[in-house]
Amino acid sequence: MKPMVRPGVTAERTIGLAGRKFAVLCTLCLGVLIAQVDTSVVNLAMQPIGSALRASVATLQWVLDAYNLTYASLLLTGGLVADLYGRRLAFQIGAAMLTIASLGCAFAPSVGALIAARAAAGLGAALLLPASLSIVRVVWTDQGERRRALGVWASCNGLAFVIGPTLGGFCIAWFGWQSVFLLVVPLAFAAFVLAAIAVPESSDPAGRHEDFPGQILGAVVLGGLVYAGIVGHQGGLSSIIGLMLAIIALPWFLLVEHRAQGAALVPLELFHERPFCGALAATASMTFGVYGVIFLVPLVWQSSGFLAPQTAGLALVPCALLFFLIAPRSGHMAQLIGVRVMITGGTALIACGPLVLAATDAGRPLVLAQAGLVLAGIGMGLNTGPLMSVAMDAVSAARSGTASALINVARMAGATLGVAFLGTAFALWHGGADGLRAAMLAGAAVQLCGAFAAWVTIRTRTRNTSKCAK
Repeated sequence: MKPMVRPGVTAERTIGLAGRKFAVLCTLCLGVLIAQVDTSVVNLAMQPIGSALRASVATLQWVLDAYNLTYASLLLTGGLVADLYGRRLAFQIGAAMLTIASLGCAFAPSVGALIAARAAAGLGAALLLPASLSIVRVVWTDQGERRRALGVWASCNGLAFVIGPTLGGFCIAWFGWQSVFLLVVPLAFAAFVLAAIAVPESSDPAGRHEDFPGQILGAVVLGGLVYAGIVGHQGGLSSIIGLMLAIIALPWFLLVEHRAQGAALVPLELFHERPFCGALAATASMTFGVYGVIFLVPLVWQSSGFLAPQTAGLALVPCALLFFLIAPRSGHMAQLIGVRVMITGGTALIACGPLVLAATDAGRPLVLAQAGLVLAGIGMGLNTGPLMSVAMDAVSAARSGTASALINVARMAGATLGVAFLGTAFALWHGGADGLRAAMLAGAAVQLCGAFAAWVTIRTRTRNTSKCAK
């Protein structure tokens, strides 16, 4: 089934010239950059925010986690909104919400207001990011061109982690903590305007509806899982409650989606596509290890007095920079050596990063730790774009919003669980060099499992959309 589009507007007719496609890609990349910069710079502002708003460490944690919890819980809803009501519309609403929420953060009179604004920003990201990826699927109908476009799209994640901490640090020093939120405002407004000018509208509502039971149960599953990961390091009853809610809601969610069949929020037929499942598994394993590394290695450097916070942040730049430089070329490289080899090799190369870090003495010497981080950055640059491409190629354009949401769910679930479980492994081995070694070995093992899953499920030719088009 071909995707239905708004009257008078089709992707090929509106974006017929390469110049127009370039404008669309710039707009979508700007959206990704907004969401990732917003995430990366907030970490730097925690101490001045706490001083200014007189907030405890536990309360400040929710300035970060309110965004993550809302984003993860509503990703599936964001993908459905894009498919039903318009992908450009969802993208623009997301950009507008990020603009308003960022202003709310900058001028928040209390930490409670700041947390609420951060939750609103998470809702904006849940609309913007799935819509962004699904627009790539609709506009770039040629598989080879789409892979190259997705490589550029993926590289913006690395760029955000290069410019976010660097620029954010200067903004805090010169203009105060409010400036890190104001930084997003002109970028989000520009994305909103450019989307209206350059991006064609498309939607696929035929035979589908809002599926409110599925949305509610899906939000409970994802929200419970992420909440358990967020508070898991604190122990206590709350993390167990969150995990139990997710476990209890999951079979209900599957039953509701099975009965809804083609009208479901998440059609279960999607998971009959082996390449799609392999992409989800490899993506989750990738972020499981990478986010565990990003969380633990700077923590060990700082807690041991080896590096100051600013220096630790700069030490992560080479990893992110290589990700940014390699990812735009990953689509072309995948065409040369094959998507299966590219993804499997890239995921395995990421696993080599934690293995090298496991050989260090609590992140020392810095040269050896940098080698591990560089390997991870190269691997992410090689396989992130092709992973997105496999996930989107395995479904029809009509399901692009849902597929985009699911691949982002895999990324978020992997990241959340990676920080939770690798942080627990670090603590069980009493931190320090032994704790870091245990956590890095566990992360590498999960990533190697993801590489194996990619090898057995992904083939060079992944387009098989007959089932998922319905």
